[in-house]
Amino acid sequence: MVLVDKLRAMDSGTRIVMLTGYASITTAVEAIKLGAMHYLAKPVDADEIMTAFERNEGDVAAQISTHALSVGQVEWEHIQRILIENNGNISATAKRLNMHRRTLQRKLNKNPH
Repeated sequence: MVLVDKLRAMDSGTRIVMLTGYASITTAVEAIKLGAMHYLAKPVDADEIMTAFERNEGDVAAQISTHALSVGQVEWEHIQRILIENNGNISATAKRLNMHRRTLQRKLNKNPH
């Protein structure tokens, strides 16, 4: 996220596509707010990445999932939101979540899906 912000500050015309192995709604929203054009969750192939760089507009025909998030995904989203509010500070986030720091680190190392 810091890199997205710094790249946009250096050159507002830079096209940024965020690629992550740990996608969440919270980080997707933050990446777009900071200036990323698109947000892709792994696994993706090179064609998908190139297409993201070439697109200038959203896709109104994009499918919306009707599946509810799992408990693990909801927890992951909440942790990500609190982590962003604490500027990535693990200790402050753990304290706000009333959780031991090591427990939080363990949860962050797991894939929520």
